[in-house]
Amino acid sequence: MIKDLLFIPTDIKQTLKDNDIFAAMMDLSGKAFRDVRGRKTMQLNLHGKSYFIKQHFGVGWLEIIKNLISFKLPILGAMTEVRAIQKLNEIGVLTTPLVAYGQRGSNPANIQSFVLTEDLGNIISLEDLCVDWKSNPPSERLKRRLIIEVARIARKLHESGINHRDFYLCHLCLDADFFAKDEIKFYLIDLHRVLIHKTISTNDNMKDIAALYFSSMGIGLTKRDLLRFKMHYLPKGLLENNFWQAVEVRANKLYKKFHSDKFQRRLAAEKSAIR
Repeated sequence: MIKDLLFIPTDIKQTLKDNDIFAAMMDLSGKAFRDVRGRKTMQLNLHGKSYFIKQHFGVGWLEIIKNLISFKLPILGAMTEVRAIQKLNEIGVLTTPLVAYGQRGSNPANIQSFVLTEDLGNIISLEDLCVDWKSNPPSERLKRRLIIEVARIARKLHESGINHRDFYLCHLCLDADFFAKDEIKFYLIDLHRVLIHKTISTNDNMKDIAALYFSSMGIGLTKRDLLRFKMHYLPKGLLENNFWQAVEVRANKLYKKFHSDKFQRRLAAEKSAIR
């Protein structure tokens, strides 16, 4: 049964000054970072502090049916991300701090919901950090440390039955103070598709690692770098070669799909929508 939910800190309630706090949260506006059908992500300021809000406006029955036909669990709203943040906090993987959340409605196709998180501030995604590695390689020490830490995060997720399902370099963000403190601190972001399993799913783990591999294809990693990741992702070497073969096959399919004209047109349309 779907329940109405609302968790709002007192200081934010006072800022909104509205009897219907849920409606006020759904009406908030700010700088759009993503605006797709049924979902919007924005950066905004409340009582002098920066936050990110994701507002979900309902996925519609067509999307639910499409997912069910494909044997996929439909993502109905923000509570998937709320539960993911709470689970990552439990296992010690850093992510965006949870501030507020809410859900309203009983019809699965029309549920409205939101999640408000703190702005992490001065961070840089691995995608941006590594963008010119092929032509301007980093030090071996830096590359080794980053690979080991990403492998450690992936291992911790998967040993806990968690799958990100968008496990790309752009969703692993490094605290930019690293360059001053020489301390690696990663945040895992964009959790709206996370699945939490009661038992470990090797197939879903493979898909996560394939996404990570695909997103790192153009940064000049060597066979030795990939071997280092494998060793730290699974130190005991329990996965057979067919796991890594499946990773490579899926990663190549993702690469081909991403560079197709159809996908690039869709990407361009999404970027155009938030300008």
